[in-house]
Amino acid sequence: MCINLFGIYFTGDKSWIDEKVVNHERIHTAQMREMLFVGFYIVYLLEWMVRILQYRNWDRAYRNLSFEREAYTNGDDLTYLPRRKFWAWTRYLTKPTPPRKK
Repeated sequence: MCINLFGIYFTGDKSWIDEKVVNHERIHTAQMREMLFVGFYIVYLLEWMVRILQYRNWDRAYRNLSFEREAYTNGDDLTYLPRRKFWAWTRYLTKPTPPRKK
């Protein structure tokens, strides 16, 4: 697990972190910057509350957050950040992520 707080990454085990994980977190940092950090956390929390009521499942709610959807969709594309549009996360507010297969 990795958490990005104000552009600083925290993790317990660094052995699984690769360039794609770093790219995912850099996408979050870009989202934070464009929302002046505090705005990111406010919107993230509000959207998470809506999604948890919508899906009644923590994992589905988390994976359907617009911020996470942008980061997961583009985390493997190491050329994404230079061409990323301002407030690109807003395009991920609709179209739910399908459930994960077990």
